[in-house]
Amino acid sequence: MGGTPIRRARGMEDAGGGPPEPLLFDGLAAPWTPAPPAAEPEPPPGHLGHRARMRQKLLVAGPDALLDHEMLEMTLFLALPRRDTKPLARSLLDRFGSFAGAIAAPPVELRAIEGLGEAGLAALKTVHGAALRLARAEVQDRPLLNNWDRLIGYLSTVLARERIEQFHVLFLDTKNRLISDEAQARGTVNHTPVYPREVVRRALELQATALILVHNHPSGDPTPSRADIEMTAEVKAAAAVLGITLHDHLIIGNGRHVSLRREGLV
Repeated sequence: MGGTPIRRARGMEDAGGGPPEPLLFDGLAAPWTPAPPAAEPEPPPGHLGHRARMRQKLLVAGPDALLDHEMLEMTLFLALPRRDTKPLARSLLDRFGSFAGAIAAPPVELRAIEGLGEAGLAALKTVHGAALRLARAEVQDRPLLNNWDRLIGYLSTVLARERIEQFHVLFLDTKNRLISDEAQARGTVNHTPVYPREVVRRALELQATALILVHNHPSGDPTPSRADIEMTAEVKAAAAVLGITLHDHLIIGNGRHVSLRREGLV
């Protein structure tokens, strides 16, 4: 049958399940070579593998399992998915000291961090805004005098890391539930002007029957000054004329607070 090959279909196996019989060309067997094994997938770049491990750690063990720099890395990854965010997270910690300090930092100071950019800045401020809303939800529609720890937690979230003094008034209804938390004034690093008539006028507009005054001391020391005590007495007197109760004046420091009522100063 000179020169005519005897062909078998490739891929067909004998009944025994072994490799296919060789093709015969002019009486010579072509060698059979098994297919090479599939190539192993390349591992992801180092920072992506690290981030994947952190993501699993977050989902399995919860956010408390992540260190501050890891929380910053995960936050920045949302805005900078193609970058290794570890060096940027370290720069933020070096500058602001903690995760909370970084997300609460003023935008003008965050913009000074090399490589952060508008996207990274927006991610940090989004997380900060979410923290504020969550803290506010813990005190909304609840009698504040019966939820003191939650109230202090909320006020600390809002004010403890502010770099200048802010004066807030919490306007309450007849059941001491929060109607509104309003910043009445912003001052300097150690002084905020307060006008008792404006406080009382706003209380009337909101039909509030009680008040809690709040301001922060950027120094971190919540000890009341003589001016704090005098201003509290003026607001209390102006509010009392119209039947509005001043429950307290709280001063928020860094990790500490002072209640003027508990100090016998209201």
